[in-house]
Amino acid sequence: MKHIIIDCDPGHDDALAILTAIANRKKINILGVTTIGGNQTLEKVTANAKNILEYVDSSIPLATGQAEPLTKSLRIAPEAHGDSGMDGPYFHGEKYPIASDNAVLFMYNKMMECDHKVILVGLGPLTNIALLLKVFPQIKNKIEYISIMGGGLDHGNITPLAEFNIYVDPEAAKIIFQSDLPIVMSGLDVTEKAEITVDEIESLQHKGRVSHLAYELLHFYNQSGRQFGFTNSPIHDLCAIAYILNPEIFSGSFYSVDVVTDGTARGLTFADKRFVSDKTKNTLVLDEVDRDKFVDLLIGALAVLDGN
Repeated sequence: MKHIIIDCDPGHDDALAILTAIANRKKINILGVTTIGGNQTLEKVTANAKNILEYVDSSIPLATGQAEPLTKSLRIAPEAHGDSGMDGPYFHGEKYPIASDNAVLFMYNKMMECDHKVILVGLGPLTNIALLLKVFPQIKNKIEYISIMGGGLDHGNITPLAEFNIYVDPEAAKIIFQSDLPIVMSGLDVTEKAEITVDEIESLQHKGRVSHLAYELLHFYNQSGRQFGFTNSPIHDLCAIAYILNPEIFSGSFYSVDVVTDGTARGLTFADKRFVSDKTKNTLVLDEVDRDKFVDLLIGALAVLDGN
């Protein structure tokens, strides 16, 4: 059993990651979900998290986090996820309760109450997690590793060099990568290979209540992705959860990773690939995924939530 906290900015792919984690209750104990201003404003992504959790009758505690990055203004992405941050499905309301409006303190308390080490899952900008490490440095002893969706060694997406989550708050990302904690980085090097095809998306229609929700999410996401050159749909954030569930479907290499925080390369993640270096290789950078098994993991999770 893995014990996790999901820090996120839902987000179509965040939603699918959350649903997959919830479906795997025998493998994953979700201590809580926290939100962070990222793909959309904190208010909007929190509404999206509430809607997803309510849709599957979850009782997982939800806390709100930081509305802005550590030092800069928030850069949102309505061009990718729509004005709501999760366009496509229609939800009937946001009745889900908020357990705390202080995600950093919420995470600390949940981790201290847990008898086991906890995996922190960062699916958005890493502001909340960076603040957790700064405010409560002793919490490092309670962290098994940090699984993030962010970065990329080969290229970016919001700029030629930077991936969106890291670009929004590179100062926070730098704190994470320099923490000496074990990190699993699902960056664009692997997430763009973790794609679901148009036919696979279409197959989810009317298979069940939750599968159809996934269809609605992915249908919008696929159409939106065409403007960025994608035919199929990479489910970026799901990689950070899929690794926890089935690490054997991924491969990668260990590096010391750092982040550029200013200039034209702001948000760039880079690895120290020298043969001899004094840097700690604390980050497993994923670069390959078994796409078929990845998609099977998602479709299987949706079937579980449908009661099949």
